[in-house]
Amino acid sequence: MAWLGKIVGGTMGLFLGGPLGLIAGIAFGNLFDSSSRSSSFTEGYSEFTQTDQTKMVFFVGAFSMLAKIATADGSMVQQERQKVEEFITHDLKLNLSEREAAVRVFNAALSNHSTTFDQFASQFYQNFSSERSLIELMMDVLVRVAAADGTISTAEMNHINSAARLFNISRSMLDAIIRQYSSSAAAPSKAYSVLNLTPDATDAEVKKAYRKMSIEFHPDTVASKGLPEEFTRFATEKFRAISEAYEAIKNERNMN
Repeated sequence: MAWLGKIVGGTMGLFLGGPLGLIAGIAFGNLFDSSSRSSSFTEGYSEFTQTDQTKMVFFVGAFSMLAKIATADGSMVQQERQKVEEFITHDLKLNLSEREAAVRVFNAALSNHSTTFDQFASQFYQNFSSERSLIELMMDVLVRVAAADGTISTAEMNHINSAARLFNISRSMLDAIIRQYSSSAAAPSKAYSVLNLTPDATDAEVKKAYRKMSIEFHPDTVASKGLPEEFTRFATEKFRAISEAYEAIKNERNMN
């Protein structure tokens, strides 16, 4: 989490600007006072780089949008917070200081009632519109957390549909992502969904989808785009799922 060690008060918020900059300022602006920089988050401070800003946008954007999804029904119940905490701990495998940073952002977005999910999503897309793999990864994160309890509420689905529209995610791709996390979907169907396909796809379409996604979500490819290390771990899991889904389909079809 070296990039997060460059945070000095709300300075990074000023660098980001917009709704996400506001949340970054709220989340990290009280880490220390002007007479002390002893926080673990400020160790190794140096000038902010474009890569630092990219990582901060993804990190703050992700947990800000998740906060709005968690309160999509008007308030947050314990189960909603638990879904996010499980994602932080089990899916991202964050260490203690990383979890503290994620919770700071989440709570800051919860306390901010004037900024909407769409505003967070719009700024996120503005920063990553040319990086389709990162946009699709973020869409995967939103659906994964919303569906963690086995169902996606109507209010959560409204946010997910809004994100898909703002991110220019096709209906077919969104449906495929949702099927991956549907408790009622059959295992064979889920394998196709991981590749954003349906079972009626041809062998050629399966191979093409696998080649494309295995390149886009290869850990080295994703890391080169400036994704925070915390989410690179999640991308690695997605890459593994892509490979496993392709192998399952190959075996089912006796493909070479």
